Amino acid sequence: METFKGTKIVNGIAIGKIKIYRAPVYEISEDLVSDIAAEIERYNKARAKVQADQLALCEKEKAAGHEETAGIFDAHAAMLDDDDVIDEACKEILSEGHSAEYAVSEGCKAAEEMFLNMEDEYFRARSADVVDLKNSMLDVLFGADTSSLQGTEPAILVAEDLAPSETVKLDKSLLLGLVTRLGSSNSHTAILARSMNWPTLIQCHDIADDWDGKFAILDGYNSCIYIDPDQKTIDELSAKQAEDKAREEKLKELKGQPSVTLDGRKVKLYANIGGPKDVKAVIENDAEGVGLFRSEFVYLNSKDDPTEEAQFQAYKQVLEGLAPRMVIIRTCDIGADKTIDYMHLDKEDNPALGYRAVRICLTRPDFFKRQLRALLRASAFGNLGIMFPMIISRWEVVKCKEILAECRKELEAEGVQIGKYEIGIMIETPAAALCADELAEEVDFFSLGTNDLTQYTCAIDRQSANLEPFANTHHPAVLRLIRETIEAGHRHNTWVGICGELGADPTLTEDFLKWGVDELSVNPKSILPLRGNVRSVDLSKFKTESPTPKAEAKPEAPKPEVKAEAPKPKGFFGRLFG
Repeated sequence: METFKGTKIVNGIAIGKIKIYRAPVYEISEDLVSDIAAEIERYNKARAKVQADQLALCEKEKAAGHEETAGIFDAHAAMLDDDDVIDEACKEILSEGHSAEYAVSEGCKAAEEMFLNMEDEYFRARSADVVDLKNSMLDVLFGADTSSLQGTEPAILVAEDLAPSETVKLDKSLLLGLVTRLGSSNSHTAILARSMNWPTLIQCHDIADDWDGKFAILDGYNSCIYIDPDQKTIDELSAKQAEDKAREEKLKELKGQPSVTLDGRKVKLYANIGGPKDVKAVIENDAEGVGLFRSEFVYLNSKDDPTEEAQFQAYKQVLEGLAPRMVIIRTCDIGADKTIDYMHLDKEDNPALGYRAVRICLTRPDFFKRQLRALLRASAFGNLGIMFPMIISRWEVVKCKEILAECRKELEAEGVQIGKYEIGIMIETPAAALCADELAEEVDFFSLGTNDLTQYTCAIDRQSANLEPFANTHHPAVLRLIRETIEAGHRHNTWVGICGELGADPTLTEDFLKWGVDELSVNPKSILPLRGNVRSVDLSKFKTESPTPKAEAKPEAPKPEVKAEAPKPKGFFGRLFG
């Protein structure tokens, strides 16, 4: 038996033979062509064919209920309309006289390099989407048939890497698990693997051609693959696989059950979502509401600054679709690792500490008011919470509330119906956590963003792979800030939730409940496992204190309004894969 390590994407056990997936490799000639018009026509036909294929994949994934993956192919189709890519390819044919194949290869090169040169790991991973489209067009131009690459028997598929289009086209009934030599945890293929719940291992650098046909076990729990495993390993991991299947069936029984501890304490289990496409997942996984609607994706998926009406329709769709569940919508958190061309944000040496989120909104009041008006209009269609991100001081909260009040007054004067809503803030900086008592006097709820709170407390860039050995999501300073924030909120009758990754950490559930957390907001697929965890906790053995009455608010004077030039529209290529 040989053991090879990798990086796990999805836990689980896959047992079976290995099939090596070998994508075609094309030799592209630099020879010039004689018929320029014919090459332009070949290029345009290939582009139209691939675009139609991407839209068909999008509809296929929507029909299967995989809205997140459907968005990948919708973005791919939009990319094929990008002027920069088209112009670059056509230049190679018209000006240089190259073939359509050469034009596709060179035309995509600049876009691929642009993503590869980005500092953020997530956006670097988007280069794979450019390669995916390039290879799809080359398949069409070369007339390749890729339907037989997977084989005809159930197998653990092993590849150098897999593009999103390749992954979705796989016959799911024949796929036991995935192993790739390359890949990123932020790649769309990783996203697809998570959505399909396939045991998946990436960055397994020791893959060899002679694995083809060998019996193996992919162990996602231990981030490895066993080639020709011994009988003891087969027996142990077969039993583990059976346990996993039984646990999945058991979790289904938790649908419709209350999220309550053994001693009767109720906690709200909400979901984190990115837009209307995720409503189905919220319902399917029995989430009791939405604790984080990342509204910035409304901006990232738009070619230009989205209008008030466009935002209203997106918010309304989610609120209506989930009523009477509560939906907490975070106001635009653009900046740092999420940038948009049309907003003309300056490049910053340390963007995580820079011009982002509420700092943009308060210095661009017209931009902010469009969103707030859309949110207020949508409030008439459901149960809304409005949440302001990256707050570090009371004056920011006061100013946000003042602008919100202005918007409400305007809409009421226009005769627009406005529903009830709660106001909350993200606690994601040590400054906010340490000032939680005075901030609680201004709002109805807190939501602890533990990803950024950990980053800022420990001074560790959460996007840097080099810092992983130093990162500790359970750092005692972070846990202390979480506990003290919950206590501060309760002293002022402000309810407190957690919407960062720690919310789904089963090793912390008991602690969070013991400290009195009111709500946990997690990925929709984590709802049922978390509910099972909550229902196994007995808090009666812990001494708990009742929250103290809310103190009388003492609002401080807001800082002067800072005015900035309104954003100007620009191209959208760099945002397509946000």
